[in-house]
Amino acid sequence: MAKAEKVTAVAEIAEQFKSSTATVVTEYRGLSVGKLTELRRALGAEATYSVAKNTLVKRAAAEAGVEGLDDLFVGPTAITFIKGEPVNAAKALKTFAKENKALIIKGGYMDGAALSVAEVEQIADLETREVLLAKLAGALKGNLAKAAGLFNAPASQVARLAAALEEKKRAEGGAE
Repeated sequence: MAKAEKVTAVAEIAEQFKSSTATVVTEYRGLSVGKLTELRRALGAEATYSVAKNTLVKRAAAEAGVEGLDDLFVGPTAITFIKGEPVNAAKALKTFAKENKALIIKGGYMDGAALSVAEVEQIADLETREVLLAKLAGALKGNLAKAAGLFNAPASQVARLAAALEEKKRAEGGAE
């Protein structure tokens, strides 16, 4: 690879680091091209699975201000650059790694901090944003219904009390 190509590659990788919400570093030793293609499909449109030379990735990470990943760039390494929701891509990687033992999750980077393998797996175990929002909406709806019932209760109690007093007056008036 000529020097100009390396400079361009480093710039492209650095831009991917900067524009990603998260990255996950994996080792792909032993995976066929077909399996890598299958993994890329599983990741979907929100993530890019890239294979590059470790030295170029280290330089790009340093250029992008990403720290704490240098130890992960050993051996055949690939990086998943996640543009959208990190949970979906982490789930896809974890599932693929379970089915294909050759894929090893080494760690990642999100919100300015390096992630361990356990932290990447914790992200994969989270529910998606949509599911969490639906649960929140359901909880809020239930609480709003309870609040409406509480606000209506005093008014209905006053109405029942007034009706009872009126009934009592009629009963007393009819008894005299």
